[in-house]
Amino acid sequence: MIHGICPDSRDKLRSATLGPAEIFSADTVWIDLLNPTPEEDKRVEEHLGISIPTREEMHDLEPSEIIYTENGAHYMTARVICQSETIVPKLADVTFILTEKALVTVRYDEPGAFNIFLNRATKPGGCGEQPEAVLDGLIEAIVDRAAEVLRGVGDKIDMASRRIFAGRAQDVEQGGVYQVVIQRIGQHEHIISNVRESMMSVERVLLFLSANYKRPKKAQTGFSAEWRSAVRDVQAIEEHATFLSNKLQFMLDATLGLVSIEQNKIIKLFSVVSVALMPPTLIASIYGMNFKAMPELDWQWGYPLALVSMVLFAVLPYLFFRWKKWL
Repeated sequence: MIHGICPDSRDKLRSATLGPAEIFSADTVWIDLLNPTPEEDKRVEEHLGISIPTREEMHDLEPSEIIYTENGAHYMTARVICQSETIVPKLADVTFILTEKALVTVRYDEPGAFNIFLNRATKPGGCGEQPEAVLDGLIEAIVDRAAEVLRGVGDKIDMASRRIFAGRAQDVEQGGVYQVVIQRIGQHEHIISNVRESMMSVERVLLFLSANYKRPKKAQTGFSAEWRSAVRDVQAIEEHATFLSNKLQFMLDATLGLVSIEQNKIIKLFSVVSVALMPPTLIASIYGMNFKAMPELDWQWGYPLALVSMVLFAVLPYLFFRWKKWL
């Protein structure tokens, strides 16, 4: 599918889906290829005189091939958060091809950042009319979306933290809250790592643009300065992701520590019961022996005395443990 975006008469961009027989407008500033077919790739290649990478080529790129320049066009591949509203979001490879005529994006997923930018760009004053301005707006939307995802994860982490420290002992016995929290921690860490990886790829694109791309004379704004500002925003998000990751590590350690404490309480209870039953067991073992020369066997009150002794020596250790505050 090919989306063509070109300036509108009301100081905004206009989006349209191009059919197989439609031609590109001369003022088209953004060509968005979503799940393109070989025929659609060929149409764009003939229109701009560039080469469109296939899905396999985008996936199998070497680190040195993520950003390169060919025939005056700048090829940049970044990883963008996709399906962030699901439990386990993923990263989508998006290739940006910046030429003098238009910006081309090649993608095989639908990251939410693209819809966010499209809503902005189709409003009056939402975006400039140069390919560089479109790229700047897209990157800004990607960064904003990543910040929004991190904020949502931060809120969920706060809720999980309160749930951890408000947990009850019986939850451990029932395999309740702590098991759920540990599972949530793993999911949140997956999202944070995806956001960090996405921002690292975007930062690399921004650094390349800031250092190597020369602003055209027709442009009225300093995109290089805006890209350097975007780099600082990306770095701030990376620092926030690191903070949340450290917070998750603390939560994981705290959760495992609380589980260990509750398990130790259970083990201690069994230990106390074992110690309390040792004297009665000893008495019962002695008088369970089958020796003839045992004078206590002929006592009239021998049996009641043995029972009272077993109960007494079971209660005394319990009272001692309570006095020592071990229970």
